[in-house]
Amino acid sequence: MLKDQGFKLAPSPCTLKGWGVRLEPLSLAHAAGLTAAARDGELWNLRVTSVPEPEQTAHYIQTALDGLAAGHMLPFVVVDDASGNILGSTRYHDILPAVARLEIGYTWYAKSQQRSHVNTACKLMLLTQAFDVLGAGVVGWRTDNFNHASQRAIERLGAKRDGAIRHHALRRDGTVRDTVMYSVIAGEWPEVRDHLTYQLKRHAR
Repeated sequence: MLKDQGFKLAPSPCTLKGWGVRLEPLSLAHAAGLTAAARDGELWNLRVTSVPEPEQTAHYIQTALDGLAAGHMLPFVVVDDASGNILGSTRYHDILPAVARLEIGYTWYAKSQQRSHVNTACKLMLLTQAFDVLGAGVVGWRTDNFNHASQRAIERLGAKRDGAIRHHALRRDGTVRDTVMYSVIAGEWPEVRDHLTYQLKRHAR
């Protein structure tokens, strides 16, 4: 008999909270807040991200919710726990229950929140949920080959670069990108968890 390689708990909408940040299930009610966050830096003008233009925010959310309904996405909105202000968005995607694999992506934050502790806090919460609650065997990331800031951020988490898929996906400007792939496997998680916790404690001090 083949060993069951699936999740011990199916990914489903939930709220995660820690380090002054809250991850809530994304809904159409968050459209105005997400639009305001994207206007902080006019992030939709960046060639290598998927931040929606203001008039496309509702469509962006609906697409994420369609992915949720289809079972391959679990989208979140990033909220400042003290003020309730929306800071950005992130999600699990490419969820593969048969092999207990999921990826973290579609991540962006208002410009004023970039280079803060917010990304580290979100990744620690998402990784903790993935490995400790869902029982993931591996968590992956993918990014544009020219999005060097994203690659550095993923590497700072402790993820390993798996390689690049060449001529893989369309950018918003119609050009085709190479996609750089990263991952953390379950056996690496304790060290990554300790590393991220240490970084957040340093920030708190």
